[in-house]
Amino acid sequence: MTTENSNPASDIPVISKPANRALGLAGYYNLEQFTQVTEAELLMLHGMGPKGIRILREALQEKGLSFARKR
Repeated sequence: MTTENSNPASDIPVISKPANRALGLAGYYNLEQFTQVTEAELLMLHGMGPKGIRILREALQEKGLSFARKR
């Protein structure tokens, strides 16, 4: 697994290559963007799985943020 994000301006933690690629292709580059999307919506991205969601959730919590609530 890589230890660097391919976008140096991104504050999204490195999860796995497929998950980070899926997030980048979907236009996610900053943690704050995840406050507008639910976990279920992210899980629909090819390459994103439960472990990636957990890592993102922990990173959001460190900043006092959270995923959007179910719509």
